[in-house]
Amino acid sequence: MSAHLRKRSLILSGHDTSVALEPEFWQVLEDMARDHNQPLPVLVAQLDTERRPVQSLASFLRVQALLWLQKQSAAQGSDAAT
Repeated sequence: MSAHLRKRSLILSGHDTSVALEPEFWQVLEDMARDHNQPLPVLVAQLDTERRPVQSLASFLRVQALLWLQKQSAAQGSDAAT
């Protein structure tokens, strides 16, 4: 995985926010947004409403990206079995 972070600026709950993630995580989040037929900022804002205040947004987004990939992988596995 790439060691450098890519920072993006978003508006969440009416506030400017910057999030720094590895490009690979941004790619997964973009895939998630496309899968949900919504722009990336809308997806991130929606996910942010589910985040616990003690958890950083970057950490939360990484976990959500991982969970989505696991769900995609499981779905592909069940499709292959049928």
